[in-house]
Amino acid sequence: MRTASRQGLLAIFGSTLFQLTGIFMLSPLLLLLLRRAEVSNTVAGLFAATSWLGIFIITPFASQLTRRIGRRRALWLASTVPLATALGFLLTTRLEIWFVLELCASVAGGLRWVLAESFIAEFTPPDQRGRYIGAYATMIGLTFVVGPALLAWMGDASPYALWVVIAFLLTGLAWTGLVPRTPPEHDADSAKVGFGGLWHAVTAHPVIMLAGFVGGYFELGLSSILPLYGLTLGMDASAATLLVSVSGLGGMALAFPAGMLIDRLQNPAQGRRTLMLVLVMLLLVSSFAVLAVHTAPWLMWPVAALWGAAGGNLYTLTMTDISSREAGITLVNSTAVLVLAYTLGALVASSLSGALIDASPWVAFPLVLVLVSGLATATLVRTRRVRDI
Repeated sequence: MRTASRQGLLAIFGSTLFQLTGIFMLSPLLLLLLRRAEVSNTVAGLFAATSWLGIFIITPFASQLTRRIGRRRALWLASTVPLATALGFLLTTRLEIWFVLELCASVAGGLRWVLAESFIAEFTPPDQRGRYIGAYATMIGLTFVVGPALLAWMGDASPYALWVVIAFLLTGLAWTGLVPRTPPEHDADSAKVGFGGLWHAVTAHPVIMLAGFVGGYFELGLSSILPLYGLTLGMDASAATLLVSVSGLGGMALAFPAGMLIDRLQNPAQGRRTLMLVLVMLLLVSSFAVLAVHTAPWLMWPVAALWGAAGGNLYTLTMTDISSREAGITLVNSTAVLVLAYTLGALVASSLSGALIDASPWVAFPLVLVLVSGLATATLVRTRRVRDI
């Protein structure tokens, strides 16, 4: 591996580790501070949802912005804005300003998500791409654990908690400065960007985008309602909360091994498609299992682990597939659309599942899961020999 590529990978991994640790420490801290200020659950929920809104706003334009100012400058911008917004949270307690700051931070976070993964795809050797993307996914999973754990250790009442967040974000920004300069993208003048680029990516890779949507639905979206479903099953609050950890650990445990397996495939394109089919079939089986959890609540533990493992590794597979086909601005654009599909799946799952659990936790909720995973399975079976979609 060339020295510049090795330096670039180290810089992206280091900056992401520190920035996401700070962000995942900041997010629950802000919600706890809002609750302490006696803000209603509805308003607090809208504040939390603002982070998804920011990602939806930026992803259609990420490639357009990147082509205009360059990937390295765009990454600098995406790393600087969260630091500035964290300082803003320190300086004011006005709720309307907090909403604006959170929206700005989430827009920057969505841009950084797209750029970091496109850099990793560019810097890694083709025969090692799976393991690096798997290692990156594992590291992101760790930040989900480390950030909230640091907050729990310090306590949300600590006057230093927000300063620690700022320190992490500042360190991540410093690591961003180590990302080496890259040559101009070969498709800087020809790549489709904006809404045209979004439509091009969707029509060029519809099955991959569907797999990304299903991954986001089961890994990220359902994890947000697992505590609610656990309580519905009669679990106590601690056990219901641990379902989220089990889901996260499932994804973390398999991300790197799955990446190494991808690199060893003799027919990479066909092998990735076969693995996607296996994962959505596992999700289909686990969805049928949910029909029986009200009579056997212990089933929810392996089901949660399967959702995290299969959903998370669907994203690893789809990202590896996209990065093996695209480069330059087109890679940034396709990555942005994959992120959009993944977050759309998460948004649909989190917004729909709560109502389904209220209405019919033992029938309607699991049947919708069967429908989503079943449609994905049928699509992948029907297109399993068509690798270029």
